[in-house]
Amino acid sequence: MWLLLALLQAAVLPARPCEAPAEAAVAVRAFAARLLGLAMESGQDADPGIYVGLRLGNEHDLSMEQRYLQNMQDTFQGLYGRSLHAASRPSHGHQHHDTDSVPETGRLALYLLGLRATCPPPDPTTQRFPVTWLKYYLEKDWAGSRHHGHPLTSYYQYSLGVLALCVHHKRVREEVIQRLLVAEQHRRFRHVDGNAVDTEAVAALAFACLEKEKHIGARLAAELQAAVHRAKARLVESQRADGLIGNVFSTPLAMQVFIATNTCRTAYGRAMAALLRHLDSFTSAATMAQALLALNGRSYLSIASMQCQEELGTLTPIFLEPMPLGPHNMTVRLVVECPVPGCPQQLLYDSLVSAPAGASLLDLLRAAPPQGSKNFTFETQDTTYGPFLTSVQGMAARPKERHYWQLLSRLGTSLHMGVADYRPKDGNTVILRLSEW
Repeated sequence: MWLLLALLQAAVLPARPCEAPAEAAVAVRAFAARLLGLAMESGQDADPGIYVGLRLGNEHDLSMEQRYLQNMQDTFQGLYGRSLHAASRPSHGHQHHDTDSVPETGRLALYLLGLRATCPPPDPTTQRFPVTWLKYYLEKDWAGSRHHGHPLTSYYQYSLGVLALCVHHKRVREEVIQRLLVAEQHRRFRHVDGNAVDTEAVAALAFACLEKEKHIGARLAAELQAAVHRAKARLVESQRADGLIGNVFSTPLAMQVFIATNTCRTAYGRAMAALLRHLDSFTSAATMAQALLALNGRSYLSIASMQCQEELGTLTPIFLEPMPLGPHNMTVRLVVECPVPGCPQQLLYDSLVSAPAGASLLDLLRAAPPQGSKNFTFETQDTTYGPFLTSVQGMAARPKERHYWQLLSRLGTSLHMGVADYRPKDGNTVILRLSEW
């Protein structure tokens, strides 16, 4: 059997003082196999976040990872494999890139992290133009702050862009670093609901990476170190009684900060125990990939010190059957609220919706009946985390105005899940509220 396993180039990562306890090894390996199975499903676009999760795993299916890398490169090199000037003109064999569109800062940052995590390392020329594009996006993204007081995308994506450049050991201008430091000092990462754990965590990872770079002076390094310390303190403050930091999906990112700074003590241990209890909450490949990083004691900063050596590929995928719909119907109350300026009225929709038991919220929206003479309408956008609700009853969420459609329970608490993942129960109330972040 072992003779059938080819020795391929893979990564040897630094030692990990932070990782799941030994008794959880079977559960973590099954979790990784489930992620591999989801990544191998046909019809799915290659997601660099998933690729990073697979590459930083303890075990691999190296031939599958190579195919996934090729699919990912086919997508991203078509968009970012040319100069800014060349990409603005149509060209045979390349996708036309609209330089006036909203920057894809976060997505491109994850792609560059994926390239850096590849073994053997890809041709450096394939990284040249994507790095240039990311630097361009960081400037374009920040132009939004002059009009809106924040990046065109979000501080999360902006921090991820800075982190990716640092992991590639690319020089980051001090002005760019100071933009993030000022935002951290003035608590601009906080969302309207008070939860910004994911943004705090990614910014802290960027600060921790930059602090170690050779071109960073002593004064700036001290500022970065202080920012990491403050961020960690806020993450500890955000830890709930059950051990989760923020919510179940922000907890793995928060854990990365403790992993990257080698401070895996009480808060980290409680978070790991909580994460292991909530593994079934992770149903999309993108969220599973982030969780797997934390379970394996790795962070995005681990990529910067990866060294390629020979390693066996021993991971085999687990394919799960889709959750079946129940034989009986459930009834859920669906409420749509629009309390922001510009809404024609605060209550846009309030009706009981019948759907098969076990249906997702997305299925429920599709089944929502008309109210009066007006049909129920909604729109979604495909993202790496699944469908993202962008418009309901003709009211679009406008990122430039920091609007988004929030998913809430009857008590007004966030569902912390996407429309395709959340499965309401009979008698539940689901509120869709246009909110500010």
